[in-house]
Amino acid sequence: MATQNDLPIAVIGAGPVGLAAAVHLMSRGLPVKLYEAGNGVAASLRDWGHVRVFTPWRYCVDQAAGRLLESQGWRMPDAEAFPTADELVTHYLEPLASLPELAPAIETNARVVAISRWGADKVRGSERGTRPFMLVVETANGTRRDSARAVIDASGTWRTPNPLGAGGIAAQGEAEFADRIAYGIPDILGRDRALYAGRTTLVAGSGHSAANALLDLARLANVAPGTALLWAMRGTDLVRIYGGGDADQLPARGELGADVRDLAESGRVRLATGFATVAIREHDGRLIVEGQSEEGLLQLGPIDRIIAATGQRPDLSLTRELRLDLDPWLESVKALGPLIDPNEHSCGDVPPHGHRELSHPEPGFFTVGIKSYGRAPTFLLLTGYEQVRSVAAAIAGDMAAADAVQLVLPETGVCTVPAGRASQGCCGGPAPVEVDACCVADVDAKAAGKSGCGCASKMEAAE
Repeated sequence: MATQNDLPIAVIGAGPVGLAAAVHLMSRGLPVKLYEAGNGVAASLRDWGHVRVFTPWRYCVDQAAGRLLESQGWRMPDAEAFPTADELVTHYLEPLASLPELAPAIETNARVVAISRWGADKVRGSERGTRPFMLVVETANGTRRDSARAVIDASGTWRTPNPLGAGGIAAQGEAEFADRIAYGIPDILGRDRALYAGRTTLVAGSGHSAANALLDLARLANVAPGTALLWAMRGTDLVRIYGGGDADQLPARGELGADVRDLAESGRVRLATGFATVAIREHDGRLIVEGQSEEGLLQLGPIDRIIAATGQRPDLSLTRELRLDLDPWLESVKALGPLIDPNEHSCGDVPPHGHRELSHPEPGFFTVGIKSYGRAPTFLLLTGYEQVRSVAAAIAGDMAAADAVQLVLPETGVCTVPAGRASQGCCGGPAPVEVDACCVADVDAKAAGKSGCGCASKMEAAE
């Protein structure tokens, strides 16, 4: 068996963060093997390629990857323009993956289904860190087992959506009527138009995916008679859903929230808040969705289609034989849990974090990208790029660079805490109306001349 230092660093997932991880590792002279389950890089982004992201190009390109591309004559598109996911793939990720430095390390149609240590399950602790990782890889040619010195899991969460059932388990009838349910963001105005035109659709969810689906359905209704839409969400806090508007430091994100607020207030969509889906039933060929609400059992329908924009969760099956330390609520890396819990923190800012927060009791294993957030939403590529820069430096042994983590994220412009918790919440309660800040902690931070939202620094102090 090869020695540890002769083995490559395995990166799982060839999306934006996985490709950036490979670039950072290669820039430090480390061998890399990049596994992608899809038939091309960034396969998950292609699923929602029609969606225009709310971060401009300057936030979408990893700095090291950009420098490598520019050395080959590539030029970034307009730094202030907002690309679609397809444009990100076509104009950035595919050119990056095609570079001679990177292309030989990438294997597509290669799904990592399990990770362990050679000769040691998770119970065995003796000299665990000296044993290479063993990756079980499924390909069209069969299943094989590869060795790796370290593993960076950037596999994301897109392929494991949350069910429609509000209890985290599929609602009764959800499997039976799966052919009428779309998870994520279908291409309502494009390839999926025939499924929604002239029909009634229920959108379930309260995040950006739900907002995009609702706005596309409203546009379709303008030109396709008979098209109707309903909207259901578990929460009742519309401030979080609609966002910070002009106060959002990502204007396109603020505009998205404002547009969906205008749609809801126009009366063109029936909105049911506090709705916890429990069952889907068929009546006269159409669907009835049942849910618990403050008024008791509520029925929505009849409808023809459902869009479950209910978020995603990490696939933990492939790491079952590894010693991981996860937040028990979010299934994120444990150190991030209190800082990103959507029940506690809505400002959009996250303290700088790197290899120390993203590591586990399993030596040499790191969770990065949106998977590091577990079930929490609002992950930005900027976060993932700084994560992998730090992790790559740590694997290379450059601890000074690994620990020099810097991360300032655009704030949402809205900061809320649960009712009755203003005195102890991370934000410290709402800011005075005459102050341009999202919360009390932000007021204090700005008064001290600090950048970024004050919620993060306050929570760090509390920890």
